[in-house]
Amino acid sequence: MRRSSGRGLIALLVAGLTAAACTTPSEDGSATLTVFAAASLTEPFAALERRFEDTHPGVDVLLNLDGSPTLAQQIIEGAPVDVFASADEATMRQVVSAGAVEGRPATFATNTLTIAVAPGNPHRIRGLADLAEPGLTVVVCAPRVPCGAATERVQRAAGVELTPASEEQNVKAVLAKVEAGVADAGLVYKTDVTARRRVEAVPFPESRQAVNTYPIATLAGAPRPGLAREFTELVLGEVGSRELSEAGFGTP
Repeated sequence: MRRSSGRGLIALLVAGLTAAACTTPSEDGSATLTVFAAASLTEPFAALERRFEDTHPGVDVLLNLDGSPTLAQQIIEGAPVDVFASADEATMRQVVSAGAVEGRPATFATNTLTIAVAPGNPHRIRGLADLAEPGLTVVVCAPRVPCGAATERVQRAAGVELTPASEEQNVKAVLAKVEAGVADAGLVYKTDVTARRRVEAVPFPESRQAVNTYPIATLAGAPRPGLAREFTELVLGEVGSRELSEAGFGTP
């Protein structure tokens, strides 16, 4: 079980996986399955990672979690990856257009935004319009990532224009700033608040205007195509649906 979420992953993959990019395990019976997944999938995919390793002795799942566009770009540039799970369909289409997907992606979950605040909601935030009030430090996702694109849609739906203190490259970075007290509020997925006890959620009706649908695909040229298909089937099946539902994700 390995976890990565940084810029150094490409060096790790190229150095450690290219030589092993074949469909059979190594001589000691081990095999690495590389899964790229949107940062918002951290908790359910960690649980699925453990389940897969438990039922596949000798298989080490390398789970890389980051903003979907960052992961997509690495795949398009040739990183040896087996499975890709994106936080929106637009990013997956880029990977499909690059010829990097085997077959057709399948949708497996949905998610919507909420406002993350400190426990007790000390600034008495009640809705999206409150985030435009002067004196509040608000953080959001950058527009290029799925949570940022959703943020722009809910602003249009509410007729609100925010002036964020920062725009982060993935939703977990937004959440971290609220948890640390660096920001008074942040727009994150509702599942991110479900997974944390150090923040509270303030729902708002405009979130229904920006539902993100999550697709998953086995990648063309996957180093471990058989294992990749099995992991994809795990996510799409009953076990995956249960883990995702417990984490707060909706059904597509």
